[in-house]
Amino acid sequence: MNLREFASRRRHVLRMLDKDSVLLLPTAAEKTRNRDVHYPFRAESDFYYLTGFAEPEALLVLKRGARGMESILFCRERDPEKERWDGYRVGPEAAVSKFGFDQAYPIEDLGEILPGLLEGSERIYCNMGADPEFDGALLQWVNELRQKTRLGVQAPSEFVALDPLLHELRLFKSRAELAQMRKAAKITVSAHKRAMRAVHPGMLEYQLEAEYLHEFHSQGARSPAYPSIVAGGNHATVLHYVENNDVLNDGDLVLVDAGAELDHYASDVTRTYPVNGRFSPVQRELYDIVLEAQHAAFAKVQPGNHWDDPHAAAVRVLTKGMLHVGLLKGSLSENLKKLSYRRFYMHRTGHWLGMDVHDVGEYKIDGRWRLLEPGMVLTVEPGLYVSRGERGVKKALQGIGIRIEDDLVVSKDGYENLTVGVPTDADEIERWMAAG
Repeated sequence: MNLREFASRRRHVLRMLDKDSVLLLPTAAEKTRNRDVHYPFRAESDFYYLTGFAEPEALLVLKRGARGMESILFCRERDPEKERWDGYRVGPEAAVSKFGFDQAYPIEDLGEILPGLLEGSERIYCNMGADPEFDGALLQWVNELRQKTRLGVQAPSEFVALDPLLHELRLFKSRAELAQMRKAAKITVSAHKRAMRAVHPGMLEYQLEAEYLHEFHSQGARSPAYPSIVAGGNHATVLHYVENNDVLNDGDLVLVDAGAELDHYASDVTRTYPVNGRFSPVQRELYDIVLEAQHAAFAKVQPGNHWDDPHAAAVRVLTKGMLHVGLLKGSLSENLKKLSYRRFYMHRTGHWLGMDVHDVGEYKIDGRWRLLEPGMVLTVEPGLYVSRGERGVKKALQGIGIRIEDDLVVSKDGYENLTVGVPTDADEIERWMAAG
């Protein structure tokens, strides 16, 4: 993404800040996996949203004061010896020339410089509680300034939560963000199509997962957006199954929830397909219920509808289908009122999507479901989960878990399905798998 996009976001946020205030936003900390091995570093999403800066040990400062508006970055200094071991560092000088910050300083000098930047500010915008180590240092600096008030030093008197300001901005995607999400979605589509043709009875779940990871990496997405779910047979009834270590058996369905992350933007797609390439009559019957529910939810994704409308539409179709196949008994209205469907469909039909797979943004405003608006991106993912051993359920229906998930952008006249390229119709799935 063009670095001018990040500079534009910083200017926009600066204009939103109260006068005589400062915004402080550290990136994520590096985390140890075991002994001297670290997990792959990934910048904190809010920090990256405003900086485009992907290195650890960094802090963004946005200051609106008497001298105007400034964007300042603290980051690691260039160090040839350390770079020989761990790789290139941007350094403060390039942070200004390349990334467009007004000023940049070594992170090692934070304790000397930041208190001076806080002086004269009335408010500090920050995510208190997200980084306890930084919180402790910040409180110490503020208290030291407050002890100097008799000398005429103005110390901050108020802390303001940063999340409400930034997360509402992140909810509405720009053209550049949508372009990035289309690229991530395209990679994910390719991976699902590849895997549908690679699967076969006797394959291990993690071997099928490898097909996804290969496609992600080969197309430039160095990481999945979340741990992939590759769940064969009854494992598909476990919503967040991630062991991925069992055999895929002939006659079972496999549910795969996998999405690529590209330059900090996520995709999130689920497909359910037969391990041997052919749906059984019972599998197809349940599958078609979920697919009909997804189409019903799609129809409700349009500006002016409530966030809950797609979920309500999916639930109605799913409940009707559960009654038809004998999973539920009674009337449709009675089962909807009693929420009986939750026995076999226990999650919501979607969530916001963006830099985080469960992206930020409020679902309700003043206690009411918010309206869908152009630029929002959401998933639509109805499902049906009938665990093995469910009491009172015909054995033929047991051990089947189905979810179908796509990523939709709300447009001015409806929606754009970013992940439409992966087949969902049962006949299309069988044809695609057979052709491989």
